[in-house]
Amino acid sequence: MREFKYTITDPDGVHARPAGMLVREAVKYQSSITLEKDGKSGDAKRIFSVMGLGALPGQTVSVKVEGADEELAAEAIEQFFKSNL
Repeated sequence: MREFKYTITDPDGVHARPAGMLVREAVKYQSSITLEKDGKSGDAKRIFSVMGLGALPGQTVSVKVEGADEELAAEAIEQFFKSNL
């Protein structure tokens, strides 16, 4: 399992556009990708799970990636966060 933390820098937080983009990136991989914030967790492959976390600017999200392609998936998702959130 790979895990990393990311602090949201987007001034609007995780809103619909980047959440949809994250889901499109996450579904490319076989591994499960889970986001956690303040005791709540969500599947990165489901837009309502991502949006339901309500991640605002300055809040930290933990990302856990587990599965056959976890190395590649974790790198891609971490890069996605840095570029878009």
